[in-house]
Amino acid sequence: MADIEIIDLTPENIADYGVCGYKDIKKHLELRRKIDWFKEYYPKGLRIKVIISKEGGYQGMLEYIPGKYAHRPVDAQGYMFIHCIFVGFKNEFKGKGHASSLIEECIKDAKEANMQGVSVVTRKGSFMAKKDIFLKKGFALVDKAKPDFELLALKFNQKAPDPKFKDMSLNTKKYAEGLTIIRSAQCPYSVKNVDAILETARNKLKIETNLIDLKDSNETQYTPCAFGTFCIIYNGKVISHHPISNTRFENIMKKILKTK
Repeated sequence: MADIEIIDLTPENIADYGVCGYKDIKKHLELRRKIDWFKEYYPKGLRIKVIISKEGGYQGMLEYIPGKYAHRPVDAQGYMFIHCIFVGFKNEFKGKGHASSLIEECIKDAKEANMQGVSVVTRKGSFMAKKDIFLKKGFALVDKAKPDFELLALKFNQKAPDPKFKDMSLNTKKYAEGLTIIRSAQCPYSVKNVDAILETARNKLKIETNLIDLKDSNETQYTPCAFGTFCIIYNGKVISHHPISNTRFENIMKKILKTK
């Protein structure tokens, strides 16, 4: 579409455009948290590119950061790491090559920064892009993590070591008792519904509950879930690998408690 423009978000203009559908900085705590997080990591190389249509408005985004600061439990040193990509709040903006254009922007920036390549975590489930678009751009599968996460890389230097998932199995031991919710400001969807989930867990289900707000990329890289920025753990077992509604949480817990 001729009216499409790719815009770089900066600390100065991010509040004007919003992120991930959140536009009202006064109304949305999710957006305020995201903006504060963005301003912290922007000097470290974090970039968000957004697709703007004159007629349709905000229609997509791509977020990436040097692998050293990746907010997933990965070792991606030397790579540019893609956190998330989305195109098409409206159907007419889907399938037009906009996602490919955004990825090209990331690849260009990675090459200009003399990085070894670009890496991304994909999955078949919710809240993360599927691998198809990346495979079309030349990415290859380099590692896997349960239940359905895949780590892909586009290598500029074929002799460079592959990025890989960190060992997440050891981290669940920290949360062997009770309910733990882990979240990061990187993902604005990690705010929604958490208050309701905490209320349900503590007052309705009478479960000991702990909320952990991850402070930085280092803490995020040592979470027990490949999603990184959100996780719910009950008695040492991950019961949700991505943000969920309070209703979904309650249904999961009823099944668990019923089998005890």
